[in-house]
Amino acid sequence: MLIHNATVICFDDQNRVLPDGAVWIQGDTIQDVGPSPELLARYPQETRWDAGGSLLMPGQICAHTHFYGAFARGLYIPGEPAQDFPAILRTLWWPLDRSLDLEGVKASAEVCLVDAIRHGTTTLIDHHASQRAIDGSLDAIAEAVAASGLRAVLCYEVTDRDGPDATRAGIRENMRFIRRVEQARQDPQEAVLGRRIAATFGLHASMTLSDKTLEACAQEHHRFHIHVAEHPADPDDSLRRSGVRTVERLHRFGITGPESIFAHCIHIDAWEMDLLRETGTVVSHQPRSNMNNAVGAAGVPTMLRGGMAVCLGNDGFSNDMFAEMKVADLLHKVWSRDPRTLGADRVVQMAVRHNRALAARFFAKPVGIIAPGAYADIILLDYFPTTPLTPDNLPWHILFGIGGSHVHSTICHGQVLMRNRELLTLDEEAITARSQEVARATWERFWAQHPG
Repeated sequence: MLIHNATVICFDDQNRVLPDGAVWIQGDTIQDVGPSPELLARYPQETRWDAGGSLLMPGQICAHTHFYGAFARGLYIPGEPAQDFPAILRTLWWPLDRSLDLEGVKASAEVCLVDAIRHGTTTLIDHHASQRAIDGSLDAIAEAVAASGLRAVLCYEVTDRDGPDATRAGIRENMRFIRRVEQARQDPQEAVLGRRIAATFGLHASMTLSDKTLEACAQEHHRFHIHVAEHPADPDDSLRRSGVRTVERLHRFGITGPESIFAHCIHIDAWEMDLLRETGTVVSHQPRSNMNNAVGAAGVPTMLRGGMAVCLGNDGFSNDMFAEMKVADLLHKVWSRDPRTLGADRVVQMAVRHNRALAARFFAKPVGIIAPGAYADIILLDYFPTTPLTPDNLPWHILFGIGGSHVHSTICHGQVLMRNRELLTLDEEAITARSQEVARATWERFWAQHPG
């Protein structure tokens, strides 16, 4: 397929913007990029897609999300409103994940995958919990991802909060799925699982993990995805348990490292920040969630100034990563009371270049870039700028002009998932109807845990 007559935003090392550009896709890979007249002459027999002047850019990447949170939308929580984040965990998130069955796990994932396709997010790094339906939960999500055509990294959050049997089941589910993915890469019959779906090892947070459990997890695997210091309760718990703060405690067990994702990292000190930088540990920032939970703002500007790998996730909010970028910029400006803080260029650095480097740890070819040899993860947007668009001012167009609602076509792994806003791989109407039924049953189990 040859997509032509597009304004191509490459996000390559030269940060090229091609006003009348074209992209030639063969199979799952981008093979050529250049001016439309040149590529039309070079590949005269290819199926052509006239983009009509649309913006063409790489699919967005989300560094930290929770598919299982979809059923929280509109959910009534009995009792007084939660006063802080630990109370939110106790009254919403932990009862909700205990209310999911495997049908709910898959249905909630499908809802999020529809949302991702519609908003042009083609790679998602998920962090899953369903404490009463652990065994096979990652398979249920993988089945939904495979059907959608999107790309994902999956894990299960190990925690001690529901007893030793659940802890062992979480460890077992992570390792079973990791091995399945590794075997799939050697099996032509499992091409989807081996190429579009990857795995890492999930942990909930230091404050719900004993030394014994951390040691057991570290013996099983070498890369992890964990919430870190999202609220002061996490470092406080770590100091009580071990006499050191959260990052230092996790580092003692080998949880840090360049293949591990530490989500949030809001309540860390300068020494912990330096330890994350020394170990190359990836930090994922989720501004909309942090604002919603009133947990504060991470020291992202300082981390970026120090050369740290800070990525951008959404923590289960909508998969419109353009919205996440806008909020990231605004949060840090208001938090610092300084309009110079962060800025569009640094936000795009996180969301595009850092997220791309993170995805490269999991997939065989590059994503998040329009370049020969990269996976064909591409989105088309009906954004027609009313001011000049150049490589220099592109970040400001993204933050103050472009939005997820502009996405009209989504391609992942060379497959067209949505064309002119028509979903081609998922039946949105059927998914919505099923979600209504499954969510209602999930909510009944949720309310049963709130007798008050």
